[in-house]
Amino acid sequence: MDVKNQLSRWSPHKLFIIVGIVLSAGMLFLASTMPNSAATPAVKRVVIDAGHGGKDPGNLGTGRYKVTEKTIALNVALQVGKYIKEAFPDVEVLYTRDDDTFVPLHERTKYANSNGADIFISIHCDAFTRESAKGCGSYVMGPAKTDANLRMAQKENAAILLEEDRKDNYGDVDPNSPEGLIELSLRQNTHIHQSLRFAKHVQDQMRTRVGRTDRGVKQAPFWVISFTTMPSVLVELGFLTNKEEEDFLNSEEGQTYTASAIYRAFKKYKVDLETIEAALGEESEEMSEEPQIETSTIDSAVKAEVTFKVQLSSSSTPIEVTPDAFNGLKNVKMIKDKELYKYLYGSASTYNSAKELQKDVRKTGYKGAFIVAFDNNGERMPLNKAIELTGKP
Repeated sequence: MDVKNQLSRWSPHKLFIIVGIVLSAGMLFLASTMPNSAATPAVKRVVIDAGHGGKDPGNLGTGRYKVTEKTIALNVALQVGKYIKEAFPDVEVLYTRDDDTFVPLHERTKYANSNGADIFISIHCDAFTRESAKGCGSYVMGPAKTDANLRMAQKENAAILLEEDRKDNYGDVDPNSPEGLIELSLRQNTHIHQSLRFAKHVQDQMRTRVGRTDRGVKQAPFWVISFTTMPSVLVELGFLTNKEEEDFLNSEEGQTYTASAIYRAFKKYKVDLETIEAALGEESEEMSEEPQIETSTIDSAVKAEVTFKVQLSSSSTPIEVTPDAFNGLKNVKMIKDKELYKYLYGSASTYNSAKELQKDVRKTGYKGAFIVAFDNNGERMPLNKAIELTGKP
């Protein structure tokens, strides 16, 4: 029974929930055109994930080549890393695999998280029942808006079934179950803005530099990008079931061009984020010159009117403020500022105390967390002004 028929058997209540998820997904895509107000750290470490490997060949193509998806993905992944290291010697490039090894999906995400990656790039090749299907697509975590996207997520997540201890690592998740995928898609991603930004750069480069058909930026509940704690994108280079694209992706030229496109997207993404960081510098802990304040003349009553907090992230749709949603941090508060929801942690009466909070938060994975200040009416105020009123200590 195909996905559409399974969906038709669900109750109106379940379908209502699914409609809500899809509408939320639309809002997230609209949010990709909005600036993210959270300070974004420089990109210092990237994890590149070559899909499949070892006993998991991935898509097989038309059968005209011995090479399968796992080999093409690895070749392109290593080439992307080579380009990045040559252009940015200060950027550390890590790979989930650098040879023909089977790596479980949960180990890939764990590797990226434990190494504190600033971005995660997963590289794959597509396939479909119709040979006419072609083009490059980039995916970020979220609910699948079409049956095709849902089927694709099912296919990529099926690698779970090759793992002997899968129940220990994935619980009762069934990669073949639409209900299981929808539960997975309910996971919230506080890095959606950055993920969408990078995905768009990939698509722009594939279209303009490589001449690939642009299948756009989409959302789907891929396991490998649903459990990372950094911006994450899964790139489908093209369809191995399309003879023209299979020829291209099996060629040295095709692999070089697609790797170059992903590298160029990374370069633009890195420059964009570091430009944003510089623009927000006066509101972040990374100020070039902190004001030297004479504190002896500041009235203690005035000091109490300023509260410093640490901003973790922002999103276009509300996220339930639970420890699980924020890397174990408790008592996270959410405020709405215009069209964005912002998530704040802790409370301090001095800037130095807030810096200690910031250090603790960054250890949990929020490397871009920055300090903000509020007056006694709860209104946001310039950080320099807050420091001037309270004194640096």
